[in-house]
Amino acid sequence: MRILITGTTGYIAKRLALQLLEDEHELICCVRDMSRIPDEIKEHPSCSFIKMDFLSPEPNKIPKNIDVAYYLIHSMATDADDFESLERQCAQNFKNLVEATQCKQVIYLSGIVNDDSLSKHLKSRLQVEETLKSDNYALTTFRAGIIVGSGSASFEIIRDIVEKLPFMITPKWLNTKTQPLGIRDVLTYLSGALGKEALYNKSYDIFGPEVLTYKEMLLQFAEVRGLKRYIYTLPVLTPKLSSYWLYFVTSTSFQLAQALVDSMKVEVIGKPSDINNHIEIQPMTYKKAVDLAFQRIQQNSVISSWKDAVSSGVFKDQLSKHIELPQYGCFKDVRSKTIVDEDFTLNQIWGIGGRNGWYSFNGLWKLRGYVDKLFGGVGLRRGRTHDTNLEAGDPLDFWRVLLADKKEKRLLLFAEMKLPGEAWLEFKIVKDKLYQRAVFRPKGVWGRLYWYMVLPFHAFVFKGMLKALVEPK
Repeated sequence: MRILITGTTGYIAKRLALQLLEDEHELICCVRDMSRIPDEIKEHPSCSFIKMDFLSPEPNKIPKNIDVAYYLIHSMATDADDFESLERQCAQNFKNLVEATQCKQVIYLSGIVNDDSLSKHLKSRLQVEETLKSDNYALTTFRAGIIVGSGSASFEIIRDIVEKLPFMITPKWLNTKTQPLGIRDVLTYLSGALGKEALYNKSYDIFGPEVLTYKEMLLQFAEVRGLKRYIYTLPVLTPKLSSYWLYFVTSTSFQLAQALVDSMKVEVIGKPSDINNHIEIQPMTYKKAVDLAFQRIQQNSVISSWKDAVSSGVFKDQLSKHIELPQYGCFKDVRSKTIVDEDFTLNQIWGIGGRNGWYSFNGLWKLRGYVDKLFGGVGLRRGRTHDTNLEAGDPLDFWRVLLADKKEKRLLLFAEMKLPGEAWLEFKIVKDKLYQRAVFRPKGVWGRLYWYMVLPFHAFVFKGMLKALVEPK
Protein backbone atom coordinates (compact mmCIF):
# COMPACT_ATOMS: atom_id res chain seq x y z
CA MET A 1 0.00 0.00 0.00
CA ARG A 2 0.98 3.64 -0.49
CA ILE A 3 0.63 5.30 2.90
CA LEU A 4 0.78 8.91 4.06
CA ILE A 5 2.08 9.51 7.60
CA THR A 6 1.80 12.76 9.55
CA GLY A 7 3.74 13.60 12.72
CA THR A 8 6.74 11.73 11.32
CA THR A 9 9.19 13.00 13.94
CA GLY A 10 6.81 12.23 16.82
CA TYR A 11 6.92 9.41 19.34
CA ILE A 12 4.31 7.14 17.69
CA ALA A 13 4.82 7.94 14.01
CA LYS A 14 8.58 7.34 13.98
CA ARG A 15 8.08 3.82 15.34
CA LEU A 16 5.08 3.11 13.15
CA ALA A 17 7.00 4.14 10.03
CA LEU A 18 9.70 1.56 10.75
CA GLN A 19 7.10 -1.18 11.23
CA LEU A 20 5.25 -0.29 8.03
CA LEU A 21 8.52 -0.33 6.07
CA GLU A 22 9.27 -3.78 7.49
CA ASP A 23 5.83 -4.83 6.17
CA GLU A 24 6.96 -3.59 2.72
CA HIS A 25 4.61 -0.64 2.37
CA GLU A 26 5.55 2.54 0.53
CA LEU A 27 5.53 5.65 2.74
CA ILE A 28 5.10 9.35 2.10
CA CYS A 29 6.11 11.11 5.32
CA CYS A 30 5.04 14.67 6.14
CA VAL A 31 7.58 16.75 8.04
CA ARG A 32 7.49 20.43 8.98
CA ASP A 33 11.27 20.69 8.92
CA MET A 34 13.26 18.70 6.35
CA SER A 35 16.34 18.91 8.57
CA ARG A 36 14.58 16.67 11.14
CA ILE A 37 14.00 13.59 8.99
CA PRO A 38 14.77 10.60 11.27
CA ASP A 39 18.03 8.85 10.37
CA GLU A 40 16.39 5.43 10.71
CA ILE A 41 14.19 6.01 7.65
CA LYS A 42 15.98 8.81 5.79
CA GLU A 43 17.67 6.61 3.19
CA HIS A 44 15.03 3.87 2.88
CA PRO A 45 14.14 3.29 -0.80
CA SER A 46 10.43 2.91 0.00
CA CYS A 47 10.22 6.17 1.94
CA SER A 48 9.84 9.70 0.58
CA PHE A 49 9.32 13.02 2.37
CA ILE A 50 7.30 16.16 1.77
CA LYS A 51 7.60 19.39 3.69
CA MET A 52 4.20 20.13 5.16
CA ASP A 53 2.78 22.27 7.95
CA PHE A 54 -0.92 21.48 8.27
CA LEU A 55 -1.56 24.79 9.99
CA SER A 56 -0.57 26.54 6.76
CA PRO A 57 -0.79 23.86 4.06
CA GLU A 58 0.22 24.27 0.45
CA PRO A 59 -2.46 23.05 -1.98
CA ASN A 60 -1.78 19.92 -4.05
CA LYS A 61 1.27 19.06 -1.91
CA ILE A 62 -0.02 15.59 -1.04
CA PRO A 63 0.24 12.99 -3.86
CA LYS A 64 -3.10 11.91 -5.30
CA ASN A 65 -2.36 8.20 -5.39
CA ILE A 66 -2.34 7.28 -1.69
CA ASP A 67 -4.35 4.40 -0.21
CA VAL A 68 -4.28 5.15 3.53
CA ALA A 69 -3.30 8.15 5.68
CA TYR A 70 -2.38 8.25 9.38
CA TYR A 71 -3.27 11.32 11.39
CA LEU A 72 -0.82 11.33 14.32
CA ILE A 73 -0.60 15.02 15.19
CA HIS A 74 -1.18 16.07 18.81
CA SER A 75 -0.31 19.18 20.83
CA MET A 76 -0.09 17.79 24.37
CA ALA A 77 3.07 19.74 25.16
CA THR A 78 2.07 23.09 23.71
CA ASP A 79 1.43 26.07 25.95
CA ALA A 80 -0.76 27.87 23.41
CA ASP A 81 -4.00 29.16 24.93
CA ASP A 82 -5.90 28.40 21.74
CA PHE A 83 -4.58 24.88 21.19
CA GLU A 84 -8.14 23.56 20.68
CA SER A 85 -8.77 25.83 17.71
CA LEU A 86 -5.28 25.09 16.36
CA GLU A 87 -5.93 21.34 16.55
CA ARG A 88 -9.29 21.76 14.83
CA GLN A 89 -7.74 23.91 12.10
CA CYS A 90 -4.91 21.42 11.62
CA ALA A 91 -7.36 18.51 11.29
CA GLN A 92 -9.59 20.45 8.90
CA ASN A 93 -6.67 21.35 6.64
CA PHE A 94 -5.51 17.73 6.65
CA LYS A 95 -9.03 16.57 5.77
CA ASN A 96 -9.35 19.06 2.89
CA LEU A 97 -6.08 17.91 1.37
CA VAL A 98 -6.74 14.18 1.79
CA GLU A 99 -10.24 14.48 0.33
CA ALA A 100 -8.62 15.61 -2.92
CA THR A 101 -6.68 12.32 -3.16
CA GLN A 102 -7.63 8.69 -3.81
CA CYS A 103 -7.27 7.86 -0.09
CA LYS A 104 -9.74 5.19 1.06
CA GLN A 105 -9.01 5.21 4.81
CA VAL A 106 -7.70 7.59 7.46
CA ILE A 107 -6.47 6.11 10.76
CA TYR A 108 -6.42 8.39 13.79
CA LEU A 109 -4.94 7.75 17.26
CA SER A 110 -6.98 9.57 19.90
CA GLY A 111 -7.58 9.29 23.65
CA ILE A 112 -10.21 7.37 25.61
CA VAL A 113 -13.11 9.75 26.20
CA ASN A 114 -15.66 7.84 28.28
CA ASP A 115 -15.63 9.97 31.44
CA ASP A 116 -18.36 12.58 31.93
CA SER A 117 -15.84 15.33 32.82
CA LEU A 118 -13.13 15.33 30.18
CA SER A 119 -9.93 17.37 30.30
CA LYS A 120 -9.36 20.12 27.72
CA HIS A 121 -6.95 17.93 25.77
CA LEU A 122 -9.30 14.94 25.66
CA LYS A 123 -12.18 17.19 24.57
CA SER A 124 -9.93 18.51 21.84
CA ARG A 125 -9.08 15.02 20.62
CA LEU A 126 -12.77 14.14 20.43
CA GLN A 127 -13.31 17.34 18.48
CA VAL A 128 -10.52 16.36 16.06
CA GLU A 129 -12.19 12.99 15.53
CA GLU A 130 -15.43 14.71 14.56
CA THR A 131 -13.54 17.06 12.23
CA LEU A 132 -11.79 14.19 10.44
CA LYS A 133 -15.02 12.38 9.51
CA SER A 134 -15.66 12.50 5.76
CA ASP A 135 -17.86 11.15 2.99
CA ASN A 136 -14.78 10.80 0.76
CA TYR A 137 -12.84 8.32 2.90
CA ALA A 138 -13.47 5.98 5.84
CA LEU A 139 -12.21 7.02 9.29
CA THR A 140 -10.87 4.44 11.75
CA THR A 141 -10.22 5.83 15.24
CA PHE A 142 -8.29 4.13 18.01
CA ARG A 143 -8.67 5.66 21.45
CA ALA A 144 -5.86 4.85 23.86
CA GLY A 145 -5.12 5.85 27.45
CA ILE A 146 -1.66 5.65 29.04
CA ILE A 147 0.91 4.33 26.53
CA VAL A 148 3.85 2.48 28.08
CA GLY A 149 7.12 2.21 26.21
CA SER A 150 10.72 3.37 26.29
CA GLY A 151 10.69 7.11 25.71
CA SER A 152 6.95 7.64 26.18
CA ALA A 153 5.97 10.59 28.38
CA SER A 154 4.10 8.44 30.91
CA PHE A 155 6.93 5.89 31.12
CA GLU A 156 9.66 8.49 31.60
CA ILE A 157 7.67 10.44 34.17
CA ILE A 158 6.89 7.32 36.20
CA ARG A 159 10.54 6.28 35.90
CA ASP A 160 11.67 9.68 37.22
CA ILE A 161 9.34 9.45 40.19
CA VAL A 162 10.07 5.82 41.11
CA GLU A 163 13.85 5.89 40.72
CA LYS A 164 14.34 9.20 42.56
CA LEU A 165 11.87 9.02 45.45
CA PRO A 166 11.86 6.08 47.89
CA PHE A 167 9.20 7.89 49.96
CA MET A 168 6.45 9.89 48.26
CA ILE A 169 3.74 12.25 49.44
CA THR A 170 1.59 12.54 46.36
CA PRO A 171 -1.57 14.23 45.00
CA LYS A 172 -4.92 12.46 45.28
CA TRP A 173 -5.14 11.89 41.52
CA LEU A 174 -2.79 8.94 42.00
CA ASN A 175 -5.94 7.01 42.96
CA THR A 176 -7.47 7.63 39.51
CA LYS A 177 -7.98 4.44 37.49
CA THR A 178 -6.62 3.79 34.03
CA GLN A 179 -5.80 0.92 31.65
CA PRO A 180 -2.19 1.23 30.44
CA LEU A 181 -1.29 -0.18 27.04
CA GLY A 182 2.15 -1.20 25.74
CA ILE A 183 3.58 0.72 22.78
CA ARG A 184 4.09 -2.51 20.83
CA ASP A 185 0.38 -3.24 21.10
CA VAL A 186 -0.47 0.30 19.97
CA LEU A 187 1.65 -0.23 16.83
CA THR A 188 -0.03 -3.59 16.22
CA TYR A 189 -3.47 -1.95 16.30
CA LEU A 190 -2.39 0.90 14.02
CA SER A 191 -0.68 -1.29 11.43
CA GLY A 192 -3.28 -4.07 11.67
CA ALA A 193 -6.12 -1.72 10.73
CA LEU A 194 -4.72 -1.03 7.26
CA GLY A 195 -7.36 -1.62 4.62
CA LYS A 196 -9.68 -3.58 6.92
CA GLU A 197 -13.15 -2.64 5.69
CA ALA A 198 -14.76 -4.07 8.85
CA LEU A 199 -13.10 -1.20 10.75
CA TYR A 200 -14.19 1.56 8.38
CA ASN A 201 -16.05 4.48 9.99
CA LYS A 202 -15.71 3.01 13.47
CA SER A 203 -13.93 3.97 16.68
CA TYR A 204 -12.44 1.56 19.19
CA ASP A 205 -11.05 1.91 22.70
CA ILE A 206 -7.74 0.06 22.95
CA PHE A 207 -6.35 -0.81 26.38
CA GLY A 208 -4.34 -3.30 28.39
CA PRO A 209 -5.81 -6.23 30.34
CA GLU A 210 -5.62 -4.53 33.78
CA VAL A 211 -7.41 -1.66 35.48
CA LEU A 212 -4.78 0.08 37.65
CA THR A 213 -4.56 3.30 39.63
CA TYR A 214 -1.56 5.52 38.99
CA LYS A 215 -0.37 4.57 42.47
CA GLU A 216 -0.48 0.88 41.53
CA MET A 217 1.41 1.66 38.35
CA LEU A 218 4.17 3.34 40.37
CA LEU A 219 4.40 0.40 42.75
CA GLN A 220 4.41 -2.21 39.98
CA PHE A 221 7.08 -0.21 38.14
CA ALA A 222 9.14 -0.29 41.34
CA GLU A 223 8.69 -4.08 41.55
CA VAL A 224 10.02 -4.53 38.00
CA ARG A 225 13.05 -2.42 38.96
CA GLY A 226 13.56 -4.28 42.24
CA LEU A 227 12.87 -1.18 44.35
CA LYS A 228 10.87 -0.69 47.54
CA ARG A 229 8.73 2.41 47.49
CA TYR A 230 6.27 3.99 49.96
CA ILE A 231 3.46 6.22 48.70
CA TYR A 232 1.02 8.36 50.67
CA THR A 233 -1.61 10.54 49.00
CA LEU A 234 -2.81 13.89 50.30
CA PRO A 235 -6.14 15.49 49.29
CA VAL A 236 -4.82 19.01 49.93
CA LEU A 237 -2.59 19.15 46.85
CA THR A 238 -4.50 21.30 44.33
CA PRO A 239 -4.11 20.83 40.54
CA LYS A 240 -1.75 23.81 40.48
CA LEU A 241 0.40 22.41 43.29
CA SER A 242 0.23 18.96 41.70
CA SER A 243 1.56 20.41 38.44
CA TYR A 244 4.48 22.02 40.26
CA TRP A 245 5.13 18.76 42.12
CA LEU A 246 5.25 16.80 38.85
CA TYR A 247 7.38 19.47 37.19
CA PHE A 248 10.06 19.59 39.90
CA VAL A 249 10.23 15.83 40.45
CA THR A 250 10.35 14.78 36.78
CA SER A 251 11.87 15.87 33.47
CA THR A 252 8.58 17.14 32.05
CA SER A 253 7.94 20.76 31.11
CA PHE A 254 5.50 22.73 33.24
CA GLN A 255 3.04 23.00 30.33
CA LEU A 256 3.02 19.23 29.89
CA ALA A 257 2.77 18.74 33.66
CA GLN A 258 -0.37 20.90 33.70
CA ALA A 259 -1.88 18.99 30.80
CA LEU A 260 -1.07 15.63 32.40
CA VAL A 261 -2.50 16.59 35.79
CA ASP A 262 -5.63 17.85 34.05
CA SER A 263 -5.95 14.50 32.22
CA MET A 264 -4.97 12.32 35.18
CA LYS A 265 -7.96 13.52 37.17
CA VAL A 266 -10.16 11.71 34.63
CA GLU A 267 -10.68 7.95 34.76
CA VAL A 268 -9.52 6.33 31.53
CA ILE A 269 -11.42 3.05 31.32
CA GLY A 270 -12.04 1.61 27.87
CA LYS A 271 -15.28 0.21 26.48
CA PRO A 272 -15.04 -3.47 25.47
CA SER A 273 -15.38 -4.33 21.78
CA ASP A 274 -14.49 -7.04 19.28
CA ILE A 275 -11.37 -5.21 18.01
CA ASN A 276 -8.97 -7.84 19.36
CA ASN A 277 -10.67 -10.44 17.16
CA HIS A 278 -10.34 -8.28 14.04
CA ILE A 279 -6.63 -7.64 14.61
CA GLU A 280 -5.78 -10.87 16.49
CA ILE A 281 -3.99 -9.43 19.49
CA GLN A 282 -3.84 -10.13 23.20
CA PRO A 283 -2.47 -6.96 24.82
CA MET A 284 0.39 -7.43 27.29
CA THR A 285 0.29 -6.64 30.99
CA TYR A 286 1.66 -3.42 32.42
CA LYS A 287 4.67 -5.16 34.01
CA LYS A 288 5.50 -6.86 30.72
CA ALA A 289 5.38 -3.53 28.89
CA VAL A 290 7.72 -1.95 31.48
CA ASP A 291 10.11 -4.89 31.27
CA LEU A 292 10.26 -4.69 27.45
CA ALA A 293 10.84 -0.95 27.67
CA PHE A 294 13.91 -1.50 29.85
CA GLN A 295 15.22 -4.12 27.46
CA ARG A 296 15.19 -1.39 24.79
CA ILE A 297 16.95 1.03 27.12
CA GLN A 298 19.63 -1.49 28.09
CA GLN A 299 20.30 -2.24 24.41
CA ASN A 300 20.53 1.52 23.73
CA SER A 301 17.87 1.09 21.03
CA VAL A 302 15.22 3.62 22.06
CA ILE A 303 13.74 4.64 18.71
CA SER A 304 11.83 7.74 19.79
CA SER A 305 11.05 9.83 22.84
CA TRP A 306 8.34 12.32 23.79
CA LYS A 307 11.17 14.82 24.35
CA ASP A 308 12.00 14.69 20.63
CA ALA A 309 8.96 16.86 19.99
CA VAL A 310 10.06 20.44 19.44
CA SER A 311 7.11 21.63 21.55
CA SER A 312 8.73 20.05 24.61
CA GLY A 313 11.16 22.96 24.55
CA VAL A 314 11.04 26.62 23.55
CA PHE A 315 10.85 26.36 19.76
CA LYS A 316 7.82 27.70 17.94
CA ASP A 317 9.31 27.39 14.47
CA GLN A 318 11.64 25.22 12.41
CA LEU A 319 15.06 24.18 13.67
CA SER A 320 16.64 25.09 10.36
CA LYS A 321 15.93 28.78 11.02
CA HIS A 322 18.49 28.68 13.86
CA ILE A 323 21.29 26.81 12.07
CA GLU A 324 23.06 29.90 10.76
CA LEU A 325 24.80 31.53 13.70
CA PRO A 326 24.21 35.30 14.05
CA GLN A 327 27.20 37.48 13.32
CA TYR A 328 26.24 40.85 14.77
CA GLY A 329 25.13 42.03 18.20
CA CYS A 330 26.52 38.89 19.83
CA PHE A 331 29.00 37.88 22.50
CA LYS A 332 31.29 34.99 21.59
CA ASP A 333 33.62 32.60 23.34
CA VAL A 334 35.75 30.88 20.67
CA ARG A 335 38.42 28.34 21.56
CA SER A 336 40.43 25.82 19.53
CA LYS A 337 42.81 22.99 20.21
CA THR A 338 44.86 20.65 18.03
CA ILE A 339 43.39 17.16 18.05
CA VAL A 340 45.39 14.00 18.66
CA ASP A 341 42.90 11.34 17.56
CA GLU A 342 40.01 12.48 15.34
CA ASP A 343 37.88 9.38 16.00
CA PHE A 344 38.27 9.84 19.75
CA THR A 345 37.28 13.51 19.56
CA LEU A 346 34.25 12.82 17.38
CA ASN A 347 33.07 10.09 19.75
CA GLN A 348 33.54 12.42 22.70
CA ILE A 349 31.52 15.15 20.99
CA TRP A 350 28.73 12.74 20.02
CA GLY A 351 28.64 11.35 23.57
CA ILE A 352 28.41 14.67 25.39
CA GLY A 353 25.66 15.34 27.94
CA GLY A 354 23.17 12.97 29.49
CA ARG A 355 24.77 10.30 31.64
CA ASN A 356 28.25 11.21 30.36
CA GLY A 357 27.96 14.78 31.58
CA TRP A 358 29.85 17.71 30.08
CA TYR A 359 33.35 16.40 30.85
CA SER A 360 34.38 19.41 32.96
CA PHE A 361 32.99 20.91 36.18
CA ASN A 362 29.81 18.83 36.02
CA GLY A 363 28.78 20.25 39.38
CA LEU A 364 28.44 23.70 37.82
CA TRP A 365 26.46 22.30 34.88
CA LYS A 366 24.10 20.61 37.35
CA LEU A 367 23.79 23.82 39.37
CA ARG A 368 22.85 25.69 36.18
CA GLY A 369 20.27 22.99 35.50
CA TYR A 370 18.75 23.37 38.97
CA VAL A 371 18.56 27.15 38.57
CA ASP A 372 16.91 26.73 35.18
CA LYS A 373 14.35 24.32 36.61
CA LEU A 374 13.62 26.74 39.45
CA PHE A 375 12.75 29.47 36.95
CA GLY A 376 10.50 27.24 34.87
CA GLY A 377 13.05 25.92 32.35
CA VAL A 378 13.70 22.38 31.17
CA GLY A 379 16.75 21.82 33.39
CA LEU A 380 19.17 18.94 32.80
CA ARG A 381 16.70 16.13 33.48
CA ARG A 382 15.74 15.44 29.86
CA GLY A 383 19.15 13.88 29.24
CA ARG A 384 19.41 12.47 25.74
CA THR A 385 17.50 9.86 23.74
CA HIS A 386 20.57 7.82 22.69
CA ASP A 387 23.92 7.43 24.43
CA THR A 388 26.00 7.50 21.23
CA ASN A 389 23.78 8.81 18.44
CA LEU A 390 22.57 12.37 17.82
CA GLU A 391 20.32 13.79 15.12
CA ALA A 392 18.67 17.12 14.43
CA GLY A 393 15.78 17.75 16.81
CA ASP A 394 17.08 15.60 19.66
CA PRO A 395 16.95 17.01 23.18
CA LEU A 396 20.33 17.16 24.91
CA ASP A 397 19.87 18.19 28.54
CA PHE A 398 18.85 21.86 28.29
CA TRP A 399 19.98 22.10 24.66
CA ARG A 400 18.31 21.12 21.39
CA VAL A 401 20.36 19.58 18.56
CA LEU A 402 20.16 21.77 15.46
CA LEU A 403 22.73 19.95 13.37
CA ALA A 404 24.62 16.69 13.92
CA ASP A 405 26.75 15.81 10.91
CA LYS A 406 29.64 13.42 11.48
CA LYS A 407 30.78 13.69 7.86
CA GLU A 408 30.97 17.45 8.20
CA LYS A 409 32.38 16.91 11.72
CA ARG A 410 30.02 19.48 13.18
CA LEU A 411 27.58 19.50 16.10
CA LEU A 412 25.43 22.58 16.71
CA LEU A 413 23.24 23.06 19.79
CA PHE A 414 20.66 25.69 20.67
CA ALA A 415 19.92 26.53 24.32
CA GLU A 416 16.42 25.81 25.65
CA MET A 417 17.22 26.99 29.15
CA LYS A 418 15.69 30.20 30.50
CA LEU A 419 17.92 33.01 29.25
CA PRO A 420 17.71 36.77 28.63
CA GLY A 421 18.68 36.07 25.03
CA GLU A 422 19.55 33.22 22.66
CA ALA A 423 22.57 30.91 22.91
CA TRP A 424 24.31 28.46 20.61
CA LEU A 425 27.14 25.98 21.27
CA GLU A 426 29.10 24.61 18.32
CA PHE A 427 31.79 21.94 17.97
CA LYS A 428 33.53 21.63 14.60
CA ILE A 429 36.68 19.90 13.40
CA VAL A 430 38.61 21.67 10.64
CA LYS A 431 41.74 19.87 9.44
CA ASP A 432 43.61 18.97 12.63
CA LYS A 433 41.83 21.37 15.01
CA LEU A 434 38.66 21.31 17.08
CA TYR A 435 36.88 24.64 17.26
CA GLN A 436 34.50 25.17 20.16
CA ARG A 437 32.29 28.23 19.85
CA ALA A 438 29.71 29.63 22.28
CA VAL A 439 27.55 32.43 20.85
CA PHE A 440 25.10 34.51 22.89
CA ARG A 441 22.70 37.08 21.44
CA PRO A 442 21.45 39.16 24.40
CA LYS A 443 18.04 40.73 24.79
CA GLY A 444 18.29 44.15 26.37
CA VAL A 445 20.37 45.22 29.34
CA TRP A 446 19.65 42.05 31.34
CA GLY A 447 21.09 39.94 28.55
CA ARG A 448 24.34 41.88 28.59
CA LEU A 449 24.58 41.73 32.38
CA TYR A 450 23.98 37.97 32.25
CA TRP A 451 26.88 37.46 29.83
CA TYR A 452 29.34 39.35 32.03
CA MET A 453 28.09 37.47 35.12
CA VAL A 454 28.83 34.04 33.60
CA LEU A 455 31.96 35.10 31.70
CA PRO A 456 34.36 34.25 34.59
CA PHE A 457 33.04 30.67 34.64
CA HIS A 458 33.70 30.23 30.91
CA ALA A 459 37.43 30.56 31.53
CA PHE A 460 37.65 27.17 33.24
CA VAL A 461 34.38 25.37 32.27
CA PHE A 462 34.79 25.75 28.50
CA LYS A 463 38.55 25.34 28.69
CA GLY A 464 38.19 22.08 30.61
CA MET A 465 35.51 20.78 28.25
CA LEU A 466 37.64 21.48 25.19
CA LYS A 467 40.61 19.69 26.74
CA ALA A 468 38.49 16.62 27.58
CA LEU A 469 37.21 16.46 24.00
CA VAL A 470 40.73 16.37 22.60
CA GLU A 471 42.97 14.62 25.11
CA PRO A 472 42.34 10.96 26.02
CA LYS A 473 42.82 10.37 29.74
